[in-house]
Amino acid sequence: MSASVQRGASKLARRARLAGTKNKTNHSSPNNATNVRRLSSELIDPHHDGEEFFEYDDHHDHDHDHDHDHDHDHDHDHDHDHDHDHDHDHDSPSYLTYTSGVPPMPISSKLRLIDPKREDIPSGIWPVFRLMDENGRIRTSKKDAYKFHVDTMTKEGFRHPREEEGDSSDNYRNINALRKDLIKQYPQHQSIFEYSDLFHPSSTSYTDINHDGEESKNTLLRCHRIMTRLREMDNILLNAQRQGRISFYLTCRGEEATYIGSASALEPEDVMLAQYREQGLLMWRGFTLEQFTNQCYGNDLDLGRGRQMPIHYGSRALNFHTISSPLGTQLPQAVGVAYKNKLDVLKMANSESNHQIIKPSVSIAYFGEGAASANDFHAACNFAATLKAPVIFFCRNNGYAISTSVKDQYAGDGVVSRGNGYGMASIRVDGNDVIAVHAATKAAREYALTYIEPVLIEAMTYRQGDHSTSDDSSQYRPLEEVAKVEEEADPIKRINLFLMNQGWMSEEEIEGIVSDERQAVLKALAMAEKRPPTKLDTMFEDVYQEMPLSLKRQEDELRKHLKKYPDKYS
Repeated sequence: MSASVQRGASKLARRARLAGTKNKTNHSSPNNATNVRRLSSELIDPHHDGEEFFEYDDHHDHDHDHDHDHDHDHDHDHDHDHDHDHDHDHDSPSYLTYTSGVPPMPISSKLRLIDPKREDIPSGIWPVFRLMDENGRIRTSKKDAYKFHVDTMTKEGFRHPREEEGDSSDNYRNINALRKDLIKQYPQHQSIFEYSDLFHPSSTSYTDINHDGEESKNTLLRCHRIMTRLREMDNILLNAQRQGRISFYLTCRGEEATYIGSASALEPEDVMLAQYREQGLLMWRGFTLEQFTNQCYGNDLDLGRGRQMPIHYGSRALNFHTISSPLGTQLPQAVGVAYKNKLDVLKMANSESNHQIIKPSVSIAYFGEGAASANDFHAACNFAATLKAPVIFFCRNNGYAISTSVKDQYAGDGVVSRGNGYGMASIRVDGNDVIAVHAATKAAREYALTYIEPVLIEAMTYRQGDHSTSDDSSQYRPLEEVAKVEEEADPIKRINLFLMNQGWMSEEEIEGIVSDERQAVLKALAMAEKRPPTKLDTMFEDVYQEMPLSLKRQEDELRKHLKKYPDKYS
């Protein structure tokens, strides 16, 4: 067993033993606050000098700075004098809303996982964490409508400084130089840039992106490339369904940052359980365009052997559970996955032989705000909290559950506010900001493994397309609302602008990437279309290890039927 895995297992076992005494602890004790500090890129002590650690600025005047003077306002202190160098501050919004009629949410540029067992929860509307504005620029905290006044780094945090890498072997764009430059420009976000995988070269090369024939280790550029690929695949497969070439499709247009941002923050051993709009997760892990198109056609190369309707992907090799249509079923299943892994790791840590190496990992369940109204959501959250399972509940709140707007879906403050009722650490993030989503998910993962507890993430985004090819969203939402979000808050436009602002991309280069990805999708589509259908023999396989007589009789009856009516099944 490697030393790092052994340390992780021992840490998990130690936390599990301590979990039994947690409920006996007086959480109001200032001394205890030191012991229960939890993960965040910038950690805080809610008991510092007895002062509240946040303030909600409820003035909806976006043209004025609402900073308040406080003796312990570290946020203001650590914005330094660099604020005057950021002329774009006046463009930074203080509030966020994507769906008409929804109360504006105060924006905070500080990454905070709020744990109701260890600190007070926000008053008023929960803040939404954002790092990158619509103009592709990193925001300072000057225009934050939600202020965290006590922002104290612990002496012994969960994260350890990463060793300084040498220059990336990817000479196309130097990610190390960009990270250092961003830290220099935005020192208040230093911890996020230092620990974000997006701003460090990957340990291995990415085979699906390259420059001048050379594979790249640049995770940030791969994020951009995969988001673009995902958008082009959705466009083409949607058109293929409209042409009658496949039977069904469902796009994730406008939500690409939620999937790529979160997937890039996870480890390969983390198990994913999705709802149905999360094809980006698989794409990030290496699911090819050919595998996507083969599944949508249900041909002989389809991993699901033609048994599932289109977009119900699955991959054991990529730790991605096969999608099922009923809403919410993946939520309690994700708790079971996390709990089983927890038990396996504890068993390994207590074993004398230690022959089997099991890395501590999380499971992550993706779902929409509509599925959060299903019974399985409550059952999953309650199980996860009481069993102390390291699972991340990732809610992509895109404004509409098919035709049901969030205005009719719930009367409370979204989904993130429900975490308090389960004693669950929670965070709300701008789902169209890929950098913020990555940071929030990475923090949630480390939190879940450190405390052996669940975490709830609510990513605020917007579904630009119809619910599916069976839907016409113009019947229940104004076209002007969709057009406004597409123009002002599109996640791909935002990452494009960020790369252009850094001098990493030009409009011509971006157009070239779009063209390349479009051609790649068209090629994969043409290949899948030419493949033969799945063989009949596979219909009765994989259900039982040994086929029972009842299933054998069904197979015999089907073959007799086909033989009797061959002209009907040509």
